[in-house]
Amino acid sequence: MPDEDPERLLAEALRAQATRAPVPDSAISGYGLLSGNDLPLPEPTPTARIPRRTATTTTWVLTLALLLGLAAGTVIGLITLL
Repeated sequence: MPDEDPERLLAEALRAQATRAPVPDSAISGYGLLSGNDLPLPEPTPTARIPRRTATTTTWVLTLALLLGLAAGTVIGLITLL
């Protein structure tokens, strides 16, 4: 018994417990609530899409990144020359 792998023992115990557990019909469909399955599924509601302004936002972000890169490069270049 001390040579038994604990993971294998746990797996066998869980497998044995799962085969003994009854599966009610109500747990197969719906939400699988323990209180019952007498509630209907909710109706899907249409959602409105928010218009995205990715072109201008992307342009601003890339421009800012370019300017910050140029500024950092200029500062490093000046420090190198000194």
